[in-house]
Amino acid sequence: MPEIKELVKGLAEKHGRNRESLLPILQGIIAEERFISDAAMTEVARELDMSAALVYGTATFYSFLDTKPRGKYVIRICRTITCDMKGKKQIIKNIEDLLKIKVGETTKDNKFTLLETNCLGWCHKGPAMLINSTPYDSLDEAKVNEIIMEYIRK
Repeated sequence: MPEIKELVKGLAEKHGRNRESLLPILQGIIAEERFISDAAMTEVARELDMSAALVYGTATFYSFLDTKPRGKYVIRICRTITCDMKGKKQIIKNIEDLLKIKVGETTKDNKFTLLETNCLGWCHKGPAMLINSTPYDSLDEAKVNEIIMEYIRK
């Protein structure tokens, strides 16, 4: 727990200790820890002198703020109707087959987590996915295989 205290304190010093600092601090925790633990949320509430309920509500509202441990590479597939019409279901099946996991699961080696998320902003080039912060668009089976195999080799 001392390291989460130090992380939160450092992020608060960088971003400030007001309500507007909450989201950047939570994003900073994600960047370091890959998810926001209950202990981290409690520490943020203490450091910013706000309710734990407010911190928890913010952390669980945004789909990109994970409150559960995730893999090293989080694959987020756009769930919009546009991506669906352009073959998203086949892309998901392809990734599930490659990684031997279903949507919402993490590989046994904690390398990959597969999630569906709301619009990624790439509807005009769907289906789209995001791996951590890198977007991929105009996906087809061959392109997905190539992308996933590149991450497997990392």
